[in-house]
Amino acid sequence: MGNRSLKDGLADGLPVAIAIASYGVSYGILANQADFSIIVATVMSLLLFAGSVQLVAVAMYAAGATVPAILFAAFLLNLRDFLYGMDLSKDLGGISKKWRFLSVFGVSDEPYFLAKARFATKGTDLPYFFTVTLLFYIAWVISSFLGVWVGDQIDPLKFGLDLAFPAAFTALLMPALTHIAAWVTVAVAIIITLSLEWLTPANSITIIISALIAPLVGIQIKRKVVHDD
Repeated sequence: MGNRSLKDGLADGLPVAIAIASYGVSYGILANQADFSIIVATVMSLLLFAGSVQLVAVAMYAAGATVPAILFAAFLLNLRDFLYGMDLSKDLGGISKKWRFLSVFGVSDEPYFLAKARFATKGTDLPYFFTVTLLFYIAWVISSFLGVWVGDQIDPLKFGLDLAFPAAFTALLMPALTHIAAWVTVAVAIIITLSLEWLTPANSITIIISALIAPLVGIQIKRKVVHDD
C-alpha cells in the first residue's frame, strides 16, 4: 500500500497545501508587521505547525498581550486537536506506540479530515496520513518564510489570502458532516459566533469560546445517540 498511499496522499493533499501556503504567506506578513524577525517567525512555524494559533499569537503580541495570556489563548484554541487525537486513537489502536507517538505531530485540522475520509474507505493507512502531514508541514514552513521575507510588499487582504484557509477548511469539512452530532456542532458554533459578534463585535474571544463549546456539545450528542442505539 506504500506507493499507492504516497500517490493518493500527494493527489489529495496538493490542492489543500496550496491553500495552506497562501494562508502561511498571510501569517508571515502579519508576523513581519508585528516586528518578528524572519528567524523567529520561521522557527515558530517549524516548531508549532499551527496556523490559527500562530495568527492569534502574533495578533495578541502586536496588541500588547502578556505571554501567559497568549499561552492560555493558544491552549484553548488548540483543544480541538485534543478531540481530533481522541477520535484518531480509535483508528490507530492497532499501530505500534512508536508510530502513534510520531503521528501526534499531524493531529491538526487538514490531516485529520483527510485521514478520517481515507480510513473510512481504505482502513487505517498511516503512510497516507504521514504523506499529507509532511506535505502540509513543508507548505506551511516555506510559505511562512516567504511571507516574512516579502514583508509589507504584499497586502494579504487585497489578494484574498486571508480567505484561503477558511475556504479550504470548509471544503474539507462538508464531506464529514454525515452524523447528527456533526451538524449540531456546526449549528452551535454558528449560534455562538453570531451571538457574540452581535453582543461585542470584533472581539478576540469568539473563536476561542466557539471552538471550546461547540465540539463538546457535539461529543455529548454523539454519545447520546450511540447509547440510545
